[in-house]
Amino acid sequence: MKKMLLILALALCGYANAQKGSVLVMGNVSYNSQKNSGFNSENKQNGFGIQPKIGYQFHENWTAGIEGNFINVKQTSFEGSQYRDKVYGFGGFVRYSKPLGSIFSAYADLGVGYRNRKETFTSAVGQTYNDSNGFYASVTPAIFIDISKGFGLNFNIGGLNYSSLDSDSATGSSYKTKTFGFNFGQSFSIGLSKNF
Repeated sequence: MKKMLLILALALCGYANAQKGSVLVMGNVSYNSQKNSGFNSENKQNGFGIQPKIGYQFHENWTAGIEGNFINVKQTSFEGSQYRDKVYGFGGFVRYSKPLGSIFSAYADLGVGYRNRKETFTSAVGQTYNDSNGFYASVTPAIFIDISKGFGLNFNIGGLNYSSLDSDSATGSSYKTKTFGFNFGQSFSIGLSKNF
């Protein structure tokens, strides 16, 4: 009986120590603007995105938390037509990180969650829309550079992405879209993070 109590006490102490950690707050912000003109036409496109994350580091190498994303793209043409694309998402993530020295760390995030996409196209003829709901999964490897006391920069060059969306359009038709993306070396992003 004493051995069982000792094992239980050690397990609880180990669990309590694993819960002592820091809170991670991080995110990415993006903006793009494009203007095309020629042949008596002009197209403008503006896009904005934000992807916040907050997590708890429950072990020296493991962090778990929640993540969200919002992307808004607006495109207008010379003829007055307008296209809008809004994407909302929220879910959870798990991160495994490994220190590479006193300043650098490598990590990989596995994220899974819900996604909603609303597309509308407005022209002189009328308005059409497409409303989609589904889920996403992603694996993103990155490098963290500690600038000062847990505040740092995150750099990634792509990852693996999968999404499945069920769509309903203005015409009453419905369809399913499955997307798989592998973009190592084809994209680059910088984010900020802070451990409290």
